Amino acid sequence: LGFFCGPNLPPRPKREWKPLEDRSCTDLPWFLLFTLFLVGMCGICGFTIMTGGAARLVFGYDSYGNTCGQRNEPIEGVRLSGLDHTDRKFVFFLDPCNIDIIQRKIKSMALCVSQCPTEELATYHDLKRFAMINGSELCSYELPGHKYPQLPERFEKCPKLPVPESKALPVFNRCTPVDISCYAKFAEAVVTFVSDNSMLNRLIAGVAASKEIIVGLCLLALVLSMILMVIIRYISAVLVWILTALVVLGSLGGTSVLWWLYIDYRMTMNETMTKDLRETEEPIDDMKTIKDHAQGLLIYAVSATVFTGILLLLMLFMRKRVALTIALFHVAGKVFIHLPLLALQPFYTFLALSLFWVYWIMVLLFLGTTGNPEKNEDTGLVEFRLTGALQYMTWYHAVGLIWISEFILACQQMTVAGAVVTYYFTRDKTKLPVTPILSSVLRLVRYHLGTVAKGSFIITLVKIPRLILMYIHNQLKGKENACARCMLKTCICCLWCLEKCLNYLNQNAYAATAINSTNFCTSARDAFMILVENALRVATINTVGDFVLFLGKILIVTCTAFAGVLALNYQRDYTEWVLPLIIVCLFAFLVAHCFLSIFEIVVDVLFLCFAIDTKYNNGTPGREFYMDKLVDFSRGKNSHKAGFLCTLIKLLSTFHIVSQIM
Repeated sequence: LGFFCGPNLPPRPKREWKPLEDRSCTDLPWFLLFTLFLVGMCGICGFTIMTGGAARLVFGYDSYGNTCGQRNEPIEGVRLSGLDHTDRKFVFFLDPCNIDIIQRKIKSMALCVSQCPTEELATYHDLKRFAMINGSELCSYELPGHKYPQLPERFEKCPKLPVPESKALPVFNRCTPVDISCYAKFAEAVVTFVSDNSMLNRLIAGVAASKEIIVGLCLLALVLSMILMVIIRYISAVLVWILTALVVLGSLGGTSVLWWLYIDYRMTMNETMTKDLRETEEPIDDMKTIKDHAQGLLIYAVSATVFTGILLLLMLFMRKRVALTIALFHVAGKVFIHLPLLALQPFYTFLALSLFWVYWIMVLLFLGTTGNPEKNEDTGLVEFRLTGALQYMTWYHAVGLIWISEFILACQQMTVAGAVVTYYFTRDKTKLPVTPILSSVLRLVRYHLGTVAKGSFIITLVKIPRLILMYIHNQLKGKENACARCMLKTCICCLWCLEKCLNYLNQNAYAATAINSTNFCTSARDAFMILVENALRVATINTVGDFVLFLGKILIVTCTAFAGVLALNYQRDYTEWVLPLIIVCLFAFLVAHCFLSIFEIVVDVLFLCFAIDTKYNNGTPGREFYMDKLVDFSRGKNSHKAGFLCTLIKLLSTFHIVSQIM
């Protein structure tokens, strides 16, 4: 962050937090930069439309560079270009089954025709008859239709016989064979996870027969996720203490087993050594090996004992912080009761992302048919390619995919943070705004789009190198040596960890901005200092809370899978269960992750508000706490009483946060 916020930030003044007051625009230069970037994205779309790329994609074009369905300008050096295809609106491939498996495209010559063949044409006389009756010539333009059977060029410039029956695609006007069996080779190359075609057919048949059940189970996962967000406040305490008990019992049990194995091994070793010495008075050759095994077990047992002791001390000193996690979960459940529209945030975000991704893919396809016409020397066909500086438009468009997607996700985080901040810092909950979420959205749009743009750009800068390294790793798979492969994976892992840490810091920076209306750098610094001061609490909430939410995801997936087994029980062929259940379980986990991630954001924002509240208020008149009474018992600032161990753990946690983020 030093590059964007400056290596030497001014001294941090004493922060007087004034929630929901003194609202002002933040990071205005970044808002202007993001606006210019959006203008560039729209300019790429406009360029593809103005240069004919969009028309070539939608209406199609032939192998001579002519767009079907319109009058064309001649292309220098390309014969049969510049034709009037006003009446020829469909693209017809002479050999539609000639597919390049590597490039995933049809290598056949394409022509513009007035009508797709509505029946199979087995001979050149059939081609002639079809041209005479329908006026649609299926051979190259220079060949007259009434002479097809006699022309020697018919073998190269006419379609491969037999010509299959075709239908035009609804929007893109391509003649597509009705019988897609000719695409079998392409399908085999795409679908490689199963070699038994009968097995594949049975799996697909199982999905087709169970489509209503799959839709119903997906809706069930959606409902269960929304219900869990409300009731998790009641079951969080049980889950946390069950988790704590399992960890303690597991550690004690594992340590006991190791000591038992060590003692049993020593007793067996002593008996064996005594017996062997009685039988043979010579020294035993593998005595050293036996002692090494015993010493190894002793080291494991001692290490496990030390680990268990430290764990028990941690549980003892962190019990109040575990209780704080439970209290925050309870308050987060109350937030969803007061702000039920928070549960719909994943829908809005998914809708916004879906619309943007559809637009992005559409423009990417436009770019594929935009550029200068070039004749392929190998095939003789005309292709459109971006050359010179124009080829960087594709890279610009790719960066736009990452930055704008991260921007939409950051807007969701800022919106949720603003609504939760409004809830927390409103003393009388009956006086909450009628629509806190809408108010948060309006504040975001009016004041803080620049902050969101800056935070999402930082994530983009980390994500792009990681994606490039992943691409290089995939391209070099099986070619690089072990050292290079290890270095690539290490770099990818480090960048992934950095991205996760920055995401967490950004989320808290957005919450600080929602509270105090400060710019991104100031908010990030303030949030970072608050997190460092409460490092032990942060570690507890992130570990215990994340595990509870993970258990919630597993609960939803398990319930949905169990319901799926009951619903699919009527299908006695159990192999047909596999694909429907996999689809349902993946969807259930995705939905649970989306909804519980909102819950996680709410918990993190509540904790930041709680930490700020307890730092700057002391409960005296005029400085009353904003916190809920349920977390009042955890506000004490006497954590130093935990002794040297607690202090050491806090220092280690602080160092961990600093090393991850800085």
